Amino acid sequence: MNTFRQKLYKVIFGTDTRSGRLFDIILLWAILLSIGIVIFESLKSLHTEYTNFFVYSEWLFTILFTIEYLTRIWVSPKPFKYVFSILGIVDLLSIIPTYLSLAFTGTHFLIVIRAIRLLRVFRIFKLNYFMGQGELILMALKISFRKIGVFLFAILNIVVIIGAIMYVVEGEASGFDSIPRSIYWAVVTITTVGYGDISPQTALGQFISSIIMIVGYAIIAVPTGIVSAEITKQNLRSDKPKCSNCGNFIKDSKDKYCTNCGSKVSL
Repeated sequence: MNTFRQKLYKVIFGTDTRSGRLFDIILLWAILLSIGIVIFESLKSLHTEYTNFFVYSEWLFTILFTIEYLTRIWVSPKPFKYVFSILGIVDLLSIIPTYLSLAFTGTHFLIVIRAIRLLRVFRIFKLNYFMGQGELILMALKISFRKIGVFLFAILNIVVIIGAIMYVVEGEASGFDSIPRSIYWAVVTITTVGYGDISPQTALGQFISSIIMIVGYAIIAVPTGIVSAEITKQNLRSDKPKCSNCGNFIKDSKDKYCTNCGSKVSL
């Protein structure tokens, strides 16, 4: 039995064997089909005509994915590690909506969460380079978090002030019937979305909105610039050698000792 579990583990979790690779490819196609069925089910014309097909297909895929999830837990040497891992949580979330639909109508459409499981394609086709680039972006976002946080706080203050001004300038006659609604207009305008459900009617209000629209273009560029600059820094750092002892980047290739821990550098 232990030998059988080990073989099954290599098939389900591994991609080095032919059977493991085949299993993952079949799994990806099953995920795509299940997502496609849910998407087409949302079309009323198809849902009315093929109700039974959608229901049976949905439960078929859910049962298959449930068996797969339980099998992963069974064959895993450390079940709890898999259950609480990112992929384990995603696998669980992908089957919960169908069971929730028994008590809450419409929750089965949340099955599209299964799309996240398609991230396995990077592991299957050995696209580690792209995963590394993804980690680089996440690292840049993490480092830029404080700067972007300060920027968003400043924008929040700006839209509150603009919203209050427009509430006074335009008033209820133009649709600015409250400060929260005016703030909503300010957010839509400063982000250059412009739904058009509320618009200034007075000359002064139109002048203010014109300035906000122009400023909006500059504001959108700020967070993009912050993240781009950080990604560039991370790229430059990744090209530099690291100390084998502490992992600190070696700034100068001529350095014989690490400036952080003092260990001898071996390039």
